[in-house]
Amino acid sequence: MQFTYSKMVAICSLAVAPAALADWSATVTGASDYMFNGVSQTQNSPALQGSIDYAADNGWYAGSWTSNVDYGDAANRELDFYTGYYQSLNESTDADFGIAYYSYYGSSAASEYNYPEMYGKLIFTHRLGITETTLWYSWDYFGTGADHVIGKVAHTFSIADNHAIQLTVDNSHSLDEDKYQWDTGDSSYVHYKVAYQTQFHGFDIEIAAEDTTLSYDTADARLFASVSRTFSF
Repeated sequence: MQFTYSKMVAICSLAVAPAALADWSATVTGASDYMFNGVSQTQNSPALQGSIDYAADNGWYAGSWTSNVDYGDAANRELDFYTGYYQSLNESTDADFGIAYYSYYGSSAASEYNYPEMYGKLIFTHRLGITETTLWYSWDYFGTGADHVIGKVAHTFSIADNHAIQLTVDNSHSLDEDKYQWDTGDSSYVHYKVAYQTQFHGFDIEIAAEDTTLSYDTADARLFASVSRTFSF
């Protein structure tokens, strides 16, 4: 079976570490597209997304994230749940690891896409900026029973006060292509992204250019923009 769509682990997309958040927070995001690893989840259409998160003083956190999707007649809504642990290892290195569960709604068959995923991240702060390495693993990717891994390296550096550039490269790879591969017949692909990030009056703004090695219209080169606002309470 083949699927065009891939996915995002929302908690690993947060702009700040869970330990830096208040006990409770909520984020609302408007985006020109719901992109994951360069693949549109909304058929190249805008997305409205939201999350609610809890972070304890000891580094444990949990939350839920939602977005509209467009999987044809199968699903039009995604709702994710996640929990994990964030820990400073030393003055320059932090670790973040946990588990997420993705669920889909919109038809009686939508739940067939539901699946769990584990993730781990190392964050290195140094004189050249912040470098992050992240690994995701699922043993039932998109409900297909396939083992699947995603690896990502991202580097963020400041170009001026309150202005940053983030460079990202990630690889999505099916470990069982008989059960899961992309519509192009590829068992893996690479995604590249260059993003400008800033904050204006409490709003987080990102403008990015990205592309993939896949060859279909929901994964081609494009510009992407998003605006989000986080409320702590």
